[in-house]
Amino acid sequence: MGCCFGKKAEQAVQGDGDVHSVKVFSYSELRKATQDFSGANKIGEGGFGSVFRGVLKDETVVAVKVLSATSRQGIREFLTELTAISDIKHENLVTLIGCCAEGSHRILIYNYLENNSLSQTLLGTRYSNIRFNWRARVKIAVGVARGLAFLHEEIRPPIIHRDIKASNILLDKDLTPKISDFGLARLLPPNATHVSTRVAGTLGYLAPEYAIRGQVTKKSDIYSYGVLLLEIVSGRCNTNTRLPSEDQFLLERTWGLYEEERLEEIIDIDVGDDLDVEEACRFMKIGLLCTQDAMARRPNMTNVVRMLTGEKRINVDKITRPAMITDFADLKVSNKGQRSSETRSPATTAPTTFTTTEPFSSSETPTQSSM
Repeated sequence: MGCCFGKKAEQAVQGDGDVHSVKVFSYSELRKATQDFSGANKIGEGGFGSVFRGVLKDETVVAVKVLSATSRQGIREFLTELTAISDIKHENLVTLIGCCAEGSHRILIYNYLENNSLSQTLLGTRYSNIRFNWRARVKIAVGVARGLAFLHEEIRPPIIHRDIKASNILLDKDLTPKISDFGLARLLPPNATHVSTRVAGTLGYLAPEYAIRGQVTKKSDIYSYGVLLLEIVSGRCNTNTRLPSEDQFLLERTWGLYEEERLEEIIDIDVGDDLDVEEACRFMKIGLLCTQDAMARRPNMTNVVRMLTGEKRINVDKITRPAMITDFADLKVSNKGQRSSETRSPATTAPTTFTTTEPFSSSETPTQSSM
């Protein structure tokens, strides 16, 4: 599939006699495959870099991700880390098939997925011929949860994704979801994250403890998954400032309808005739559980899968007002909840909220997907 560009890189990827699955491509080969990284071939933009559609010499179609930040590692370390990532296999994770580590270039090559990302198909403003009925949405929601549970609980050491969002959920021809960008935080400097690059759409998925304090745990991934789950059921982006003020923030709106026992009102009207209203409402309750203010209240991903599939009952008594960031231009902590909490018992204390002074739109960069 790919040709190696030198003994040094080839030895680095093979190690001491071990043969690994990562192919090493030359930079010139990838330039040809993408027509010199032509804008016409650009299919995605994300916190870690730009993605291009490429066609290799053997006519294999691939997705080529050009990392935007300089790696903190040398060639050997970079390729060793990539080998570890490429060995991670799961039905709901994208497959890394190759890389380029020539000079300052750090490029990843993935299988090309023809149905793009959730952000462009289910949530995108442009026309899509994919019709997401309820069974398709269940398949996507459960598949993403299973992929994330695998990263959190079956990999050693565990992988915290850091950037679960609709543009990082890619769909194959059968609408099987594939999580992309997992493990990439290992390859880049600590400050080269989606937080510092401020990619449109990312902040709406961030757990407050991550957005405000930079605290990264499995529970911050679970918060992001909860927001994504609400998007899958509602067919709406997490933030849309074109809507009336009371409807702009999906998490806030969902919580309000939950309190009023009217959750069914936020289900996507285009979901189709196979809609199971009870199941859809259960999914939204799980989304609210995943976005609890207190990290300890958020379930782990194995239990999320079990609740989604009906194997585990949802304890609605544990659903409290979620942590919400209602805007993002100038993040700051509101003291309102802290002052009022002095007169409340711990069980009824309002969570700290985060406010800003300008609107923020969660619409993605107008390209097809973000590997």
